[in-house]
Amino acid sequence: MTFEHIFILGAGAIGSVYGALLSEKNNVMLIGNEAHVEAIKANGLSIVGDMKRVFHPEATAQVNSIPKRSLVLLTTKAYDSAKAVRGVKRLLKKDTVILILQNGLGNEDIVRRIVSCQAKVLRGITKMAAEFSRPGRIRFWRGKTVIEPDDDSTKIVSIFNASGLESRLSRDIDADVWNKLVVNCVVNPLTAILHIRNCEIWEHSLRNVTNGVVRECVEVAGAEGISLPRSLTRRIDRRVAGSANFSSMHQDIAKGKRTEIDFLNGMIVELGKKHHIATPVNETLVSLIKFLEGRYGISGKD
Repeated sequence: MTFEHIFILGAGAIGSVYGALLSEKNNVMLIGNEAHVEAIKANGLSIVGDMKRVFHPEATAQVNSIPKRSLVLLTTKAYDSAKAVRGVKRLLKKDTVILILQNGLGNEDIVRRIVSCQAKVLRGITKMAAEFSRPGRIRFWRGKTVIEPDDDSTKIVSIFNASGLESRLSRDIDADVWNKLVVNCVVNPLTAILHIRNCEIWEHSLRNVTNGVVRECVEVAGAEGISLPRSLTRRIDRRVAGSANFSSMHQDIAKGKRTEIDFLNGMIVELGKKHHIATPVNETLVSLIKFLEGRYGISGKD
């Protein structure tokens, strides 16, 4: 089966990049907020950073139909997964494929519980970085997309690569999800709390904190049956050292939006309690982010 339609459910920063690049060779519909949609309709979608182009994908704030042979990319914030999927559940077809490209742990379980057998749900990981500059304008940094193995995944990888989105099938999607989770647990809260870019968290003075986050994550992952490499801290260091972007959590706090802390460090804390593993560093970061959300009146706010 080839996909005749692609829907971007949650066209924020990352979703807009996927939608823009895919729109060159595919029938794409971005689903986003009113301001972003109107800006795209009026002047196109400007993508800057690792490229500088204006795209003209279709965009809407409300989808009323999902035809047969459709691919849905779920790129909302993790806490909006249930709301977003419930909003389109009645439109899904047996041959609809939902590809989850979000931060966090447990997203696919939430979506699968809602969707049941109405559509296929696949998990993916994106290593791209993106910043929402303003409605209609996104800055991005290239990165790979990794998708769990499946017949439809092979087709998705082919579609992505043909559109300039470097992609491959995962050898171990659970390990890939956890590796991305640990990166986010280190980078996101620290950059949000300290108001710095990703590359700045590797100052020597923060080593005890960053190493503590990774150590707790690795221990919890092991209890969950996931073996993470001993060299993980060095890998994260190499990956983030050249990342001049602001993390998604930094952007959320700066814009007065709810963060994904519950699906990142919060999940480490929750699983730590399940396995009787102490996670004091992650607990502290969760508390600090919750403080910032409460201070600015954004806790629980969409």
